[in-house]
Amino acid sequence: MFVQTISFRQVLTLLVLSGAVFACTAGCVSTSSKRPPVYANLPKEMAKTSPLAEYDIGISDMLIVEAVRMVPKSPYLLQASDGVFIRDYGLEDEGFSIAGSYPIQPGGTVVLPPPIGAINIAGLTCEDAGEIIVQKVGKEIGLANTSDIGVSVELVSISGLQPIAGEHAVRADGCIQLGIYGSVHVAGLTLSEAKEAIEFQLSKYLDNPEVAVDVYSFNSKHYYVVMQGAGYGDKLIPFPYTGNETVLHAIAGINGLDRVSSKRVWIARPSLMNYYGQQEYNILAVDWQGITANASPQTNYQLMEEDRIYIAEDKWVAFDTNLSKITAPFERIMGFSLLGAQTATRYSGPVLKGGGNPVGGGN
Repeated sequence: MFVQTISFRQVLTLLVLSGAVFACTAGCVSTSSKRPPVYANLPKEMAKTSPLAEYDIGISDMLIVEAVRMVPKSPYLLQASDGVFIRDYGLEDEGFSIAGSYPIQPGGTVVLPPPIGAINIAGLTCEDAGEIIVQKVGKEIGLANTSDIGVSVELVSISGLQPIAGEHAVRADGCIQLGIYGSVHVAGLTLSEAKEAIEFQLSKYLDNPEVAVDVYSFNSKHYYVVMQGAGYGDKLIPFPYTGNETVLHAIAGINGLDRVSSKRVWIARPSLMNYYGQQEYNILAVDWQGITANASPQTNYQLMEEDRIYIAEDKWVAFDTNLSKITAPFERIMGFSLLGAQTATRYSGPVLKGGGNPVGGGN
């Protein structure tokens, strides 16, 4: 009678085959050929809507601010590096003119043509600067009566006007910084409300300021793609939400389905009560074959803020991974055991007796 012994590896092989049959049966039972339900009243690829009436600015958003009107409050006091334009009246009879554009020097003076020279006008209004220049001109040209001459000073450039145009990041405290004009809290505001808030802050320093505000980069609102890892660890990828994305947009952002992924895809949505005030749909199943191969928009839903697009794992890959975790330690143990047994056999017998080569024999 012939009796064949079964090794531990063969036992493991039988277990693997049995598990594979069970997994196949379970997979076939759990996999449904029915198409997922379609929610006709939800926005989707060919019937998008505006999910937000107005965009609410959030922390980490990047705003772009354009200065439409930036005029200092009156009375404005002249200061160094400002530019002025001087007009004179009645000096033609004296044979010279001081009309022209002049920068105010770092010391606060404007340098007029000879014989007038330098005059300090920093800290004065344009009207007061004109009177000071008239007095200086009268003194230098020897006019006892200066009532027949006149000088007007016009401000043409302002050095101390802080530029605010450009990109402004919404900080963690919900504010944007406007340089010397301070900071403005804009988180939670709409663009029109942020415009009013910025103009109100600037009005403390400027005369009837006017700005234009828009979102340069959407960073505060997100949707997420979750990929079940089939035993390798799940992946979570956030994407900025602008209101125009669909399921295909989201999966295209991760370059399609991974090798460990199945074609079971759904949207896990926190709530729709804030948008519609009616029925809630927490799980929206996606017909992957339909929205890709068949170009059907029925389940290619428009995404909402904080949606989770969940991609389930491939059950065969998950089974193989989990089985490998179980069998790998035993295979390592058996490998070490076999290596030890082969080593002991190799160096036993002739080697221990005569020191000869176990393969070729002793000399």
